[in-house]
Amino acid sequence: MKTLIRTAVTAAALATVTAACTATVEDPAPPPKKAPLGAVRLVSYTGCDDLLAGLREQAAKNVTAYGFGHATPMARTVEDSASMTPNAKADTPEHSTTNVHEAGVDEPDLVKTDGNRVITVTGGTLRVIDTATRKVTSTLKLAEGDERVFAPADLLLSGNRALVLFRGYGDVMYKTIAPPGDTRYVLVDLAGEPKVLGTVKPQGTYVDARMVGSTVRIVTRNQPEITFPQPKEGASEAEQIKSNQATVRKAPVDAWLPKIEITDAAGSVRKDALKCERVSHPADYTGTSLLTVHTLDLAQGLTTAGTDPIALAADGDIVYGTGASLYVASNPRWWWPMPMPIEDTPDVPPADDPTPDEPRPTPTIPPEETEIHRFDVAKPGPPAYVASGKVNGRLLNQYSLSEHDGHLRVATTLSSADGRSSSSTVHVLKADTMAKTGEVGGLGQGERIYSVRFIGPIGYCVTFKQVDPLYTLDLRDPAAPKVTGELKITGYSAYLHPGGEGRLIGIGQEASEKGRTLGTQVSLFDVSDPASPRRLSQLFQKDSGSEAEWDPHAFLYWPKTGLSVIPLTQQNKSGAMVLKIDDSGVSKLGMIKHPTQKQPGDYVYQPGIQRSILIGDSIWTLSQEGVQVNDAATLASQAWIPLR
Repeated sequence: MKTLIRTAVTAAALATVTAACTATVEDPAPPPKKAPLGAVRLVSYTGCDDLLAGLREQAAKNVTAYGFGHATPMARTVEDSASMTPNAKADTPEHSTTNVHEAGVDEPDLVKTDGNRVITVTGGTLRVIDTATRKVTSTLKLAEGDERVFAPADLLLSGNRALVLFRGYGDVMYKTIAPPGDTRYVLVDLAGEPKVLGTVKPQGTYVDARMVGSTVRIVTRNQPEITFPQPKEGASEAEQIKSNQATVRKAPVDAWLPKIEITDAAGSVRKDALKCERVSHPADYTGTSLLTVHTLDLAQGLTTAGTDPIALAADGDIVYGTGASLYVASNPRWWWPMPMPIEDTPDVPPADDPTPDEPRPTPTIPPEETEIHRFDVAKPGPPAYVASGKVNGRLLNQYSLSEHDGHLRVATTLSSADGRSSSSTVHVLKADTMAKTGEVGGLGQGERIYSVRFIGPIGYCVTFKQVDPLYTLDLRDPAAPKVTGELKITGYSAYLHPGGEGRLIGIGQEASEKGRTLGTQVSLFDVSDPASPRRLSQLFQKDSGSEAEWDPHAFLYWPKTGLSVIPLTQQNKSGAMVLKIDDSGVSKLGMIKHPTQKQPGDYVYQPGIQRSILIGDSIWTLSQEGVQVNDAATLASQAWIPLR
């Protein structure tokens, strides 16, 4: 396994604690093939006619017999550390904030605090808790009916303004298991009794958002709204494709341009659509999806410009932001159904099915290439497109990306077409052109990346299949990055966090020598010597798992004292494990558990803790059922605040 330092997020495979065996080692497969990739030129449309002609033609080339199919991202995991809130009041207690990738760039999360208030949205209701009285001081219902249960929501907070982001269910696969919910963003004034200042309903699926200062950039994606004809009985696949291509070539420009609905505080509704001149495209694109970046300054509220949207004819599912740049990356996707024509398909009768003795043809799998788009967000107002680039392989998550000293570092895993071989690479691109500067490959042969973290000119990357090598990388020379050290241990780190000078914290799973996961492990690494990383300490909790493995927002680390908290599920019991991580080791201080809850039928369960916050001398923990306050020194319970 190999490890990169910057901020790593857990692999989706950690979602379950149950042990999983790895495949038996076979003869080495040929290494995955790399394609020469690099900068991708961005082109703006001259107007609606140009836009429509381009989108129609590109979409027609990529339509299948089943329409555009449904692009389903491969599993991803789905995110530095605690700091004082800027402009906090003099009497505001010291407090932690959301654990984010880049300092000064806030990320949406389940709960936010400014030290004096804790704000959260559960069950469609926003609640404000006073940290002095430890009581709910006000509530605001933002969802009704089934949406209260099924519509997940995150928060961003700036002063007395909160933005509630309802993620909705834009993907068809989710609509089959839950009532559809709107993707919408609700601006709330928290000065006094909370009230809604406005609501934005963008067409499309919410991807992610980042906030610098009070300015929020929100990314959505959507496919064109085109109704394809029902297949004729007995029609061949080639005939269906021809019919769908004809439908695409007749679609109006409105099919691609997403609509936006804005409701102000008085209830007046304004509808708008993206303007053609605000859409750009890479030189190579499919025409089957559109990324839109919305801008909203929480301090100014909803102005006449609305969300000032701009769009790119591309796809994306991973967002990474710095103070001046916003990156949106599109991982390679599996499309179902499998047929994926690239060119217009000739009207040729389908070949006869092979006989039982004949081998069936292997379906063509698209090459694993990740496309990355950079936007300049340094100035107020809408962002500006800068450039796009491509690299071989797929990203794990946003921590696979890191901008430093004018370059973007990108960590990817590339698998062979038959899935038998894989290898990981760190690519270095120039941020202004997205052209390739250098790369270092050959990491984790036969394995995939489980976590990545970049810290300044140093990188740490963890790969895993049966053992976990921790790789340290020297990225000081962008044209010649190199591996400087490797540490092989059992198990893996799924999230990496800076732990002080020369120290790195890893949250993940211990595993047997054959790769079977055994339970949560917290490791402290000494990385002061890049050529010889070593593990100083390990804490192991058998048959357990932690949400911090796949969601870094669940990890709390307070550098001042070494206090650390992670959610933990173990043998059907849930809670939060409190640790002390200092320069020499990791030690367990105890467990925090929320009161058991009863459901109809006398079913009793332990609420799962999702987030932890340090405010003054107390640890605040959040579950779907409530918020609990515990003394940070003794872990004694101080208050229980129900949220239902």
